[in-house]
Amino acid sequence: MSQTRGKYDFCIGLVLAMSSSIFIGGSFILKKKGLLRLARKGSMRAGQGGHAYLKEWLWWAGLLSMGAGEVANFAAYAFAPATLVTPLGALSVLVSAILSSFFLNEKLNLHGKLGCLLSILGSTVMVIHAPQEEEVETLDEMSHKLGDPGFVVFATVVVIVSLILIFVVGPRHGQTNILVYITICSVIGALSVSCVKGLGITIKELFAGKPVLNHPLSWILLLSLIVCVSTQINYLNRALDIFNTSIVTPIYYVIFTTSVLTCSAILFKEWQHMAADDIIGTFSGFLTIIVGIFLLHAFKDVNFTLANLPVSLRKDDRAVNGTLQSTYDCFNHDEESLACLGEMQSTESLSARRNGSLSAF
Repeated sequence: MSQTRGKYDFCIGLVLAMSSSIFIGGSFILKKKGLLRLARKGSMRAGQGGHAYLKEWLWWAGLLSMGAGEVANFAAYAFAPATLVTPLGALSVLVSAILSSFFLNEKLNLHGKLGCLLSILGSTVMVIHAPQEEEVETLDEMSHKLGDPGFVVFATVVVIVSLILIFVVGPRHGQTNILVYITICSVIGALSVSCVKGLGITIKELFAGKPVLNHPLSWILLLSLIVCVSTQINYLNRALDIFNTSIVTPIYYVIFTTSVLTCSAILFKEWQHMAADDIIGTFSGFLTIIVGIFLLHAFKDVNFTLANLPVSLRKDDRAVNGTLQSTYDCFNHDEESLACLGEMQSTESLSARRNGSLSAF
């Protein structure tokens, strides 16, 4: 009976996590559509301090969609392991990228399509091999878990490292090193997920009619969640304001998800009862998602499609086989010099554009 209930909760958590990604990914598209409509009407844009978007129903639809996604994500942690729910958050990036190509006319290049495919494959592998965490059904059990020496040491280290980064490293290197602010919001995020798990249990017990509001742990978890989320938002906004979004997003996803996986493994001992193939499968799925997110963001400004592939291969083959003439050869034949130099300039221009895009990243 307990095993059947565990599978039932796992499926509920999985559906909630995927629904959350769909709602959150779609919310960005709805908000963007609303803002673009206002721009066409000539209203003052939000980036210029305008608030005309408050009268746009599409923007409100996006806000409601994001709210629904966050509620679903919160509920998913109450039913499924954090090791499963957190990595699946990458699907919201995928949903947003796909929908933007259809509804916002934003081109999804070959790298982006490969990134989407890898993210889907990695998520599928993680779902298949996801660990079944230990059953924690009451606040008393959660309190016992939080008091475990291993978790106390982990939480203490996270707090000390965060304080050092905030008050010592941040003022000196926060403006130049992208890892400072991202590390702060990522490691603090691991603690916020633990608080969410505890509050999820509190809500389940509250609906069951138990006097959980009299339990001091409920209020400690709520206060801790407010502090952690506020810190996360603050330092993530700083990172986004200073550095390129296409760099911040994949790095934040990797560090945040790794921190959550570590915290969840220490708190719930998820890995102790997993077979070796499930452990390898979980890490393989996670790494596949990382590669997919990297491809989706890092090369989004590179204009490269399947149609360009044969052209690139032909030029590479000509360079390898020596059919592209050198500058010296061109000037040895006056009548052919103009055509030859034109070919070389177009080739060098194409190469420069590619190298320029990659080096800019």
